[in-house]
Amino acid sequence: MKNMTAIVAIMAVFALAVCFIILGSISVELMARLQIDENQFGTLISLFSLSCLIAQLFIGFMVDKFGHKPLAVSGFLIAGLAILLLAFSTSYALVRLATLLLGVGAICCNTVGNTLLPVVLFEGKDPARASNFGCGFVGLGFILVPLMIGTFMNDLGLSYTVSVSVVGVGVLIFAIVALLGRYPQASTGFRLIKSLDLLRRPEVLVAAAALACYIGLEWTMNNWTKPLMTELYEATGSTNAVRNASLVLMLFGFAMAVGRFATSALKNVSAMGVKIIAVMSILAILAIIVLVKAGSPGLAILSVLVIGLAFAPMFPTIVGVTFDKFDQNVYGSVFGIIFSIGLLGSMILPKVVGYLSKGKTVQQSLLIAAMIAGVLFLIAIAMGVVGKPKKAQ
Repeated sequence: MKNMTAIVAIMAVFALAVCFIILGSISVELMARLQIDENQFGTLISLFSLSCLIAQLFIGFMVDKFGHKPLAVSGFLIAGLAILLLAFSTSYALVRLATLLLGVGAICCNTVGNTLLPVVLFEGKDPARASNFGCGFVGLGFILVPLMIGTFMNDLGLSYTVSVSVVGVGVLIFAIVALLGRYPQASTGFRLIKSLDLLRRPEVLVAAAALACYIGLEWTMNNWTKPLMTELYEATGSTNAVRNASLVLMLFGFAMAVGRFATSALKNVSAMGVKIIAVMSILAILAIIVLVKAGSPGLAILSVLVIGLAFAPMFPTIVGVTFDKFDQNVYGSVFGIIFSIGLLGSMILPKVVGYLSKGKTVQQSLLIAAMIAGVLFLIAIAMGVVGKPKKAQ
């Protein structure tokens, strides 16, 4: 049953990827279906982020108090139903409701997956390595969802409703598997006040700031890559602009998956995690600048691939390096705090890109993302200064 628990953890982060990428995968089709503009679509992303933030305030603590199983099952059910609501909604109001529910489901899956992975993989001895391996399946989710949506709608001629519904039903099926797993025992000594004291720890606050930058960057790429590439393809006269743009979004996911699996092949990632984050931040800055300046789809695609590789190890390494400074019985609380604060980035940066895109292209608006990557580089340096791994304390 321990293997089943590892499978549930991987399914949870995969479902998280589905939740994170679904809006970006249907962005062009959804805007046309609802007759909304980029700014209104950006509002949907912000609503999703707000829902995630509010949910994460509670769910991290709930994992430590009640255990993983109820939240795993609930997460798959809520996320699947939210995607089905996205599939059948024909009004902006209903889509907003679906987006809010999607955030709750995403955070249940997120917390379950990211707190189980460091415990059940690699015997719990290298949290950053375990997080990178497990989160490689997030990259696979980023590949499969755009690929499925594009194949169903463009190649098979299925409707928007049917195509999105298939994704929702797939997530619902995960709930059945979650019922079969055996999970680590919930902490019988859990105290909320003790968990809130973690807010005073500088390593928690620095990790939260790092995630605020990174999550804002990742969500910007998840949700604006397809519209950006559609613009570039249409400028070249392509007759399959939307389909080709979906494939580029899939390539972004492919690069994320490759980067995370490659990082997990390294030994003792937790020890060199800060250097990995710093180097990849610099690479991300350069690649985003090239993407902003790209005059052809080919150069833009290359930039997106490099950005995906640069982003790949950042989230799991930030989480793993931080976990390495705490005991396993507070992983849920630590993750809840840093991810809640980190979600502020996802509320702000994608919305700012959407706002700046009014009257000009998405491509031109992305320069702000390079600036945020620069801030992340500085925070990475700070991560190497505050706190020590628990083994060294």
